[in-house]
Amino acid sequence: MNAAIPVLTAQNLVVEYRQHRAVDNLNLQIPKGCVYALLGGNGAGKSTTISTFLTFNRPSSGQVLIEGESPHANAELVRAKLAYLPENVALYDVMSGLENLTYFCTLANIRLSNDQAHALLLDSGLQADAHQKRVAAYSKGMRQKVGLAIASAKQAKAMLLDEPTSGLDPSAANDFAQRIRAAADRGMAVLMATHDLFNAKQVADRIGIMKNGRLVEEFDAHTVQHDELEQKYLAHARGLA
Repeated sequence: MNAAIPVLTAQNLVVEYRQHRAVDNLNLQIPKGCVYALLGGNGAGKSTTISTFLTFNRPSSGQVLIEGESPHANAELVRAKLAYLPENVALYDVMSGLENLTYFCTLANIRLSNDQAHALLLDSGLQADAHQKRVAAYSKGMRQKVGLAIASAKQAKAMLLDEPTSGLDPSAANDFAQRIRAAADRGMAVLMATHDLFNAKQVADRIGIMKNGRLVEEFDAHTVQHDELEQKYLAHARGLA
């Protein structure tokens, strides 16, 4: 992990909706190989931050950058360098996991051989006997794995995740966390919005707590203890910090 090369940057970012400040002077730098987990309750500003990197929102002031360039000035940056996994990955139910992967890669002008597509799905944790099954029969965890395979095929510089483990059972959440960690270890920068303290502690390098649009506290995930993180999170949630 090289902190001198930020893949994702937020500089004094402010995002306002109808006089409501959803993100308030946010500063972040996420280098390649780093998983950054944003914790916070509903309305904290986590999803708005991710949406601004994806150009779904425009900054009211400040900016977001992808490898030093503004995605709002060059929308191709988003398509070329970012992969996005929402809480519920949108796939075509009538198609198989393999067909979904191939289709979405074709839209991105990525040509995969059959062997390459199968290998990407396997690397993302989808068992071989599920590759040809219709997505309508998939669990949420299986859908997330197809989303990971699409992100890997893009060779994206950064992956943005919005509540990726919501609704997953503990085993599926653990497996998904391992896949995210592996993607970061290959050099991808990851920004993950989550309510899941355990998952954040398990997979992240840095953890930030957001409240009312502000980044109120940051931790090194490798040194903060889970009990300390939980106490800090609850203190902010309850207005005690």
